[in-house]
Amino acid sequence: MATATGGSEHTPLLPGGANTSQAGSSYSSAFGITAGELTDMLDPKDPEKLQELGGAAQICKKLQVDPKVGLRQREQIGASGEHYDEPFQARRAAFGRNTLPDASVVTFWQLLYAAYNDHTLIMLTIAAAVSLAVGIYDDMLGSHKDDEVKVGWVEGAAIFLAVLVVCFTNAINDYQKEKQFQKLNAKKEDRTVKVRRDGGEVEIGVQELNVGDILLIEPGDIIPVDGVYLDGHNMTCDESSATGESDAVKKGTTDEGRDPFVLSGAKVLEGVGSMVVVAVGTRSFYGKIMMAMRQGETAVTPLQRKLDILAEQIAKYGMSAAILLLITLTVKYLVNCALAPEFPPASIMFSQFVSIVIEAITVVVVAVPEGLPMAVTISLAYATTKMLQDGNLVRQLAACETMGGATVVCTDKTGTLTQNRMTVVRGVVAGRELQSRAEARAFFETLPRETRSLLLEGIAVNSTAFEGPDEQGNIDFIGSKSECALLGFGKVCGLDYRCERADHKTARVYPFSSEKKTMTTIVPVTGREGLFHVHAKGASEIVLGSCTRMIGSDGTVTELDDKARAELQTHISKFAHRALRTFALAYKEIDADELAACNDDEAPLSNLVWIGVMGIQDPLRNGVRKAVEDCHGAGVIVRMITGDNIETARAIARDAGILTKGGQALSGPQWRKMTPEQQHAVLPRLQVMARSSPLDKQIMVERLQERGEVVAMTGDGTNDSPALKLADVGFSMGIAGTEVAKEASDIILMDDNFNSIVKALRWGRAVNDSVRKFLQFQLTVNIAAVLLTFISAVFSSNGQSALTAVQLLFLNLIMDSLAALGLATEGPTDALLNRPPLQRNSALITFEMWRMIIGQAAFQLGINLLLLHHGTEIFHLPDSPAGNAVLRTLVFNAFIFLQVFNQINCRRILPHEFNVFANIHRDTGFLLVQLFIIVAQWLIIEYGGVAFSTVPLTGAQWAGTVFIGMLSLPVGLLIRMLPDLSACFGLESANSAAQQHRPEVSTARMHIVSSVKDVQHAVRFFSAIHNSQQARQQKASDDSRNILSEAPSFVGRSTTMPSSDATAVPTANVSARGSWTRVKRAVDKSGDSTNGSI
Repeated sequence: MATATGGSEHTPLLPGGANTSQAGSSYSSAFGITAGELTDMLDPKDPEKLQELGGAAQICKKLQVDPKVGLRQREQIGASGEHYDEPFQARRAAFGRNTLPDASVVTFWQLLYAAYNDHTLIMLTIAAAVSLAVGIYDDMLGSHKDDEVKVGWVEGAAIFLAVLVVCFTNAINDYQKEKQFQKLNAKKEDRTVKVRRDGGEVEIGVQELNVGDILLIEPGDIIPVDGVYLDGHNMTCDESSATGESDAVKKGTTDEGRDPFVLSGAKVLEGVGSMVVVAVGTRSFYGKIMMAMRQGETAVTPLQRKLDILAEQIAKYGMSAAILLLITLTVKYLVNCALAPEFPPASIMFSQFVSIVIEAITVVVVAVPEGLPMAVTISLAYATTKMLQDGNLVRQLAACETMGGATVVCTDKTGTLTQNRMTVVRGVVAGRELQSRAEARAFFETLPRETRSLLLEGIAVNSTAFEGPDEQGNIDFIGSKSECALLGFGKVCGLDYRCERADHKTARVYPFSSEKKTMTTIVPVTGREGLFHVHAKGASEIVLGSCTRMIGSDGTVTELDDKARAELQTHISKFAHRALRTFALAYKEIDADELAACNDDEAPLSNLVWIGVMGIQDPLRNGVRKAVEDCHGAGVIVRMITGDNIETARAIARDAGILTKGGQALSGPQWRKMTPEQQHAVLPRLQVMARSSPLDKQIMVERLQERGEVVAMTGDGTNDSPALKLADVGFSMGIAGTEVAKEASDIILMDDNFNSIVKALRWGRAVNDSVRKFLQFQLTVNIAAVLLTFISAVFSSNGQSALTAVQLLFLNLIMDSLAALGLATEGPTDALLNRPPLQRNSALITFEMWRMIIGQAAFQLGINLLLLHHGTEIFHLPDSPAGNAVLRTLVFNAFIFLQVFNQINCRRILPHEFNVFANIHRDTGFLLVQLFIIVAQWLIIEYGGVAFSTVPLTGAQWAGTVFIGMLSLPVGLLIRMLPDLSACFGLESANSAAQQHRPEVSTARMHIVSSVKDVQHAVRFFSAIHNSQQARQQKASDDSRNILSEAPSFVGRSTTMPSSDATAVPTANVSARGSWTRVKRAVDKSGDSTNGSI
C-alpha cells in the first residue's frame, strides 16, 4: 500500500516520516490546506494555530467535507473537477494513507553478518586460519609432503565449517522470526471504526480512513488517527500513551475552554462525540510512536549473556592449557634433541615445531565451546516455533527464557480467563425471576405490558451497541459485550432495536464511564408531548442507591421500602456469588423544564424507578482451572486483576481456582489508599484485585518486583502498555489487544487464552533446562578431551596425543554440534511444572552439575589412559605398528561411545532424576542424533583410513568399546547418589534457596492458617454459647432461690432459706449469628500473631 506523502513545509519528528513530492504539493494546494499545516498544530498542541486556520469549521471547509454529511463514499472527483480512477485518490495523494510503511526488511546476509559478530566465533575463525595455514604448509613442505593423501587442510577447513554452521543457524532463526512478526503486523490493523459518509453511519477498516473523514467516537474506542473535536457530550480521553500525562483530558471546542485535539493512540474513557480527521499514517502521533519503536535494537538474552561470559572463561583456560602444552612439548623436544647423539637438521626441527603448534591449536579448538551459542540458538528457535503453534508469538527472545523463571502471573479476567461471550442467564424484573437463558421468552411474556415496553425501550435506546458483520462476516452485535448481551436478550424477546431507536430520538446522552459505572439516555415519551423518559443502567449497587421507587408485580410503581431494597440486594449478591456480572435498569419521567435544568456533566439519577436487574454470564474458558492448578504446582502465584465488583471477582476467582482458602481480595480504591508498606504487607496473600485501574496494575508490578518477584503481566488496552513494559514478561492479546499494547509486550497471546501462558511457562523452563543439559555435556567433553590430549602428548615418547587433530575435530564438530541439536530440542514435560521456579540470579551451573561434569570427566580420562597404556594386554594386541594402530583406534572409538552414552546421562540434570531414559521414546530429535553419530562413527572407523588415522575393528573389539562407553550410565547413577556437599565448596545446590524461588506464603500455608482460624472461630463460638447457657442457668437458679426466700409462710411459721453467695452473671442473650460474627472479628484482629505461629 502507498505510504504517506505530502507536507513539504513540515519537519517530521522522525526521519523519513513524511516524504514530499511535487504531486503531493499540488494536491495539497487543491484542497487549500497542506498536511504540514494540519500537523503543525498538533506537534505540539497549538490552539492559536487552530484559530489561525479558522477553527474546526474552516478546516472542514478547506478539506471539502460537511460535518453533518461526511465524505462521499465514492469520492472520485478532485477539488478542481479532475476525475480519478480510485476513490479518494486526490485526498490520499495530498495527505497520505492511514498505513505505516513496511519496516525496513533486514536481509539474510545482514543477519548472517550479525550472527558472525560474536567473540567466540571470531576466535574460532582465527584458530581455523592458523590451523589451515599450518596444515597446508605441512602437506606441501613439511613432514607429510610425501604422503599420498593430503589431510593437513582438513582440520582448518572443518573449523571453518563449524563456524558456518553456527552462523547460518543463527541467521536462519532470526530470519524466520522476522517473517513471523511480519505476518502478525499484516493482521494488526484488521479492525473497524465508525464514520459518517453520505449522511449515514458506516463501518470501515482503519486503513480506509482519510483526512477529512468524520470519525464517530464512543467509550472504549482507541483513536487510530489525529483529529479536531467537532461536537459531542462529556468526552474524556486517556492520552498517556502519546503525551505521558496520566490525567484524563476532557475534549471540547476552544470556545468551551477545552482541548480540541484528539490524538491517535488515546483511549476514550467516557462520552461520545465526532471529530474531523487531520493526520493519518506516519504523520499521526501513533504513527510517529510506531516508527520510533522500529529503531530499537534487539537485546541479548540473559542466558546468552551468561553463556558468553562462561565461554570466554573456558576459552581463557583452553588458551592457557594450549600455551602450557606448547611450552612443555617444545622444551621436551629441545631436551631430547640435545641428548640425542646427533642434532637433527633444521628442516626436521621446523616440521616438528609445526606439529607441536598443531597440537596446541587443537587444544584451543577443543577448548573453545563453539557449541554453546548453537545450543542457545537451536533451543530458542525450536521453542519459539513450537510456542507459536501453542498460541504464543515471542517478540523478544529474552522473554522466552525469562518466562521459565516467572514467579507471579497477573492476569486479566475478560477474554483471558473467560470466553468474552456475555449472555443474560438470570434476572429479576417486576418481582419475577428469570432462571435460565432458555426461559427468556417465556419470562418476558409473564411481565405486565407496560413493564415490557419500558424494559425493551431502556435496553434499546440506552446503548451504543449495534448489529453488523463481525470479523468472520457473521451478523452479530458489535460493541460493549454487556450491551451486546442485553440486546441479545431483547432480540430473543422480540425487540427490534432499530425501530425503537428510530421512534425515540435521543434528547440527551450521558455515556458510560469507568468512574460513574452508569450510562443514562433521555428520550421523549411517545404520544405524550413535553414528557421524557430518563433511562439509566449500570452497576447494580450504584443504580439501586439512586432508586426510591420500583415497579411492582402488577406493573404499578410503588415505594422502594427497606424490605424491598434488602430483597433486591439479596438478589444482586446471589447473582454476584454465582460469578455473574449484574446490570441494573431504572427509569423516571421528567418534563421539559426538568430536562432544561439537567446538568451537562452529571446525569439526573435521583429518585429513579427500579425496573430490574440482569445477571450476565461470561463463562470460564475450558481448562482454566487446570492451568491455574498447574501454576500453583509450579510455585507460580496467579493474581487476577479485573474491573468487576468485588463479589463477582471473588466468585470467578474461586471458580478458576485463583482465590484459595486464606487468600485475600481487595478493590482498586482500597489498594490505592494504602501506603507502600501496607501494600507490601498484604501482597503475600493478595490474590484478587477488583475495580482496578491501569495504574493499579503498574503499582502491583512495581511492588512485586521490589520483593524480588519475576512478574508476568497480561494486558489488552493502550493504557496497559506501561505495566506491560514494566513487567519482566508482558503478554498482550492477539485478538482483543490494541496495537500499542502489542508493541509494549514481549509475547503475544494469539488466542487470548490463559492456557497459553502456562504453555509459555513450560517452554521457558524447557529452554533453560535444555541449555543446562548441553552445558553439562559440553564441559565434560571439553575437560576430558583437553586433559587427555595434554597428558598423552606430554608423556608420549614422540609427543603425539592419544587423539589426532582430525579425530578431535570430529569430536568437536559432530559431538558438540549434534549434541546441541539433540539435547536442546527436547520438548517440555509435565515434570517441569512440579518444581519451583529458578531464582532471578541463580548460578548457571549447580553443584550437582559440577559433580557430574568432574566425575564423568575423571572417569573418561582414567579409562582412556588405562586403555592407552594397558589396552594391548586387555585386547590381546601384538606389540607392532599394526597393533598400535588398532589400539589408537580402540581409544578413539571408546572415547566417542563414552560421549554417546553420556549424552543419555545428561538428559536429566536434577539430583532426584535417576531415570535418564524417561520419555526418550518421544524425544525423536535426540534419537535421530544418536543414530547419526553411531553411523558416522562406524563409517569413520571402517572407512576413515588415512584421513582419520583409523583401522577397521573386529566385532569383539566393537563390543568391547561400546561396553566401555556404556559404563557412563552406572557411573552417572553412582555420582547422583553421592551426598550433597555444596556447602563445603561454596556452590549452589539445585534444591537450595539460591536456586529455587519459593513464595513467602504458599497456597498450602494460607489454607492451613485459614483452617486454624476456622477452628479458633468455632472453639470461641461454642465457648461463647456454653458460657451464655451457664450464665442463663445460674441466673435462673438465683431467681428461683430469691422467690422461695421471699414467699410467705402458709403454715404459720417462718421458713428460713440459706442465703447464697453466688452472684448471677449478667449476660446478654447470645445468638448464634451474633456470637459467630463477634468471635470472627476478634480472631481476625489477632490474625497476624496466628500467622506467625504457624
